[in-house]
Amino acid sequence: MSKLDYSLNGYERPKLNTPNGEKRLLLHSCCAPCAGEIMEALAVSKIDTTIFFYNPNIHPIEEYELRKEENIRFASKLGMPFIDADYDRDIWFERTHGQENEPERGKRCTTCFDMRFEVTAKYANDNGFDLISSTLGISRWKDMIQINGCGARSAKDYDDLNYWDVNWRKKGGSTRMLEISKKEEFYQQEYCGCVYSLRDTNRWRVSKGRDKIERGVKFYREAMENLK
Repeated sequence: MSKLDYSLNGYERPKLNTPNGEKRLLLHSCCAPCAGEIMEALAVSKIDTTIFFYNPNIHPIEEYELRKEENIRFASKLGMPFIDADYDRDIWFERTHGQENEPERGKRCTTCFDMRFEVTAKYANDNGFDLISSTLGISRWKDMIQINGCGARSAKDYDDLNYWDVNWRKKGGSTRMLEISKKEEFYQQEYCGCVYSLRDTNRWRVSKGRDKIERGVKFYREAMENLK
């Protein structure tokens, strides 16, 4: 049996359907690289999708703005509406207080996901959306069970709102995510987003004799050229 080709050039995208026939999807997006594959899949399936950018965890503000602008650029290309939500940095720090030394995928991440999903779900309910989902789960660095638990929990507060826990990694999703990032020359962030992730990533890099992260300079095209 020949191996299936899941690349952008070889993969024929199937038509996606919402879980229960929902009509309007509010997609929480964390960044353009994670969102690209998902947004293209939804666009091809003609699912009515609005992008919701709410990520008060991203630090510092210059990093936040760069990631947001990359997401806006791709949403504009696909003709998807984009909601620029508040940068509630102070509230994020309040909610994660005492969890500063939690590891990646630990309690701080649950707190962070809960906060972002709660705001996403409230906006969806207040503005006529009947389905929410997120781009967070496509990354292999994230715990999909942890993310889906937070998403489902946030939707339960509203009678007419569901959470879509589709596995975007399957059938080459993670590979196409990288292909689209390179094709679109997205900004390539090198840490999750929060100040503690930046701290811990830099500590690890220094322990391995590597330079600390230099923010705002690395893009996927440059990363490809450096491998030549």
